[in-house]
This record gives sequence, C-alpha cells and structure tokens, in this order.
Amino acid sequence: MNKAEVMEKLLPIFCEVFDDDDIILREDTTAADIDGWDSVEHFNLIAAVEDAFGMRFQMKEVSTMKNVGEMAELIAQRAK
Repeated sequence: MNKAEVMEKLLPIFCEVFDDDDIILREDTTAADIDGWDSVEHFNLIAAVEDAFGMRFQMKEVSTMKNVGEMAELIAQRAK
C-alpha cells in the first residue's frame, strides 16, 4: 500500500471520527485544521486508524506525528 492509497483510506475514517463529511484531508492537515480535533478525539482517531489498518502505533510515534502525511507515511511503511 502506498502513501496515496493510505490517504484515500484515511479520509472516511476522519469523516466518521469527526462526524464531518466535508473534511478535506491533505498531507499537511493538522489538528488545527479540523474542528473538534482535541485530545479526546485524537485518541478516538488513533484507535479508529489502528483498527482500520490492523496495526498499533507506539506511543512515541503518536506523540511525534506532526500531520496527516506523517501518519500516512508510517502506515505505508508498515504495510510493505
């Protein structure tokens, strides 16, 4: 799975977690770009992404991700 495929699969997850079908997801998207993305929703998002991709992030990985692109890159690397 490449990064573009991961981004495509992430979009519906973000829309569901944040209950917003109008989210536009880009690699540089951060919590500041999405209404309601607070610490509680961040936990829910990580759990939903882990479930969707059948993987678990390490705490260090979660705390150092700066944007959606970094999340997608990590997922793509593990999917190889």
